[in-house]
Amino acid sequence: MKKIDTIIFDLGGVLIDWNPEYVYLDVFEGDREKMQWFFDTICTHDWNENQDAGYPLAKATEERIALFPEHEELIKMFYGRWEEMLGEAIEGTVDILKKLIDSKQFKVVALTNWSHETFPVALETFDFLHWFEGILVSGEEKTRKPFKDIYELTLNRFNIEAENSVFIDDNLRNINAAKELGINTIHFQNPDQLKAELKSFDIAI
Repeated sequence: MKKIDTIIFDLGGVLIDWNPEYVYLDVFEGDREKMQWFFDTICTHDWNENQDAGYPLAKATEERIALFPEHEELIKMFYGRWEEMLGEAIEGTVDILKKLIDSKQFKVVALTNWSHETFPVALETFDFLHWFEGILVSGEEKTRKPFKDIYELTLNRFNIEAENSVFIDDNLRNINAAKELGINTIHFQNPDQLKAELKSFDIAI
């Protein structure tokens, strides 16, 4: 294995806690079964990911209301109250990020599935997002993980050799796609696990 010189971080679920339950669990008065039905049927994960690839939020909302007019109010909440779904920083991972950057041994960048319309809110909220050498935001590129082109774009834009990099993501689908391009990976579970797995690449934190 070649020496690692680049670390590529995912953001949501690795460095930032984001969860629509922060809004909808209250809206559904604690009824998780009803809330899950809404996420499985109306404002689905696939639907939201389409906006991560650059689809306009307003248009996506209008189209979903046209399909499910009886749920108009609930659908409008998804992006209307999006900032309330943004949780805290995952501090243990932020500490790891800072140590990696302070070591000056690595190029440290981010690759995130995120709407270009909401990402500016995150930039204003989390100072550590300004520590990265660069961030590739899916919504700005009109594509997203796990599609091959977004990984190739990241490697090319930041002059990264796949075999010299480690990609950290909490989504196994995204991890597997990176592996296919020869990128080393860590499937993120929690900060302690991340620290332990970095050691396997001779990266001590």
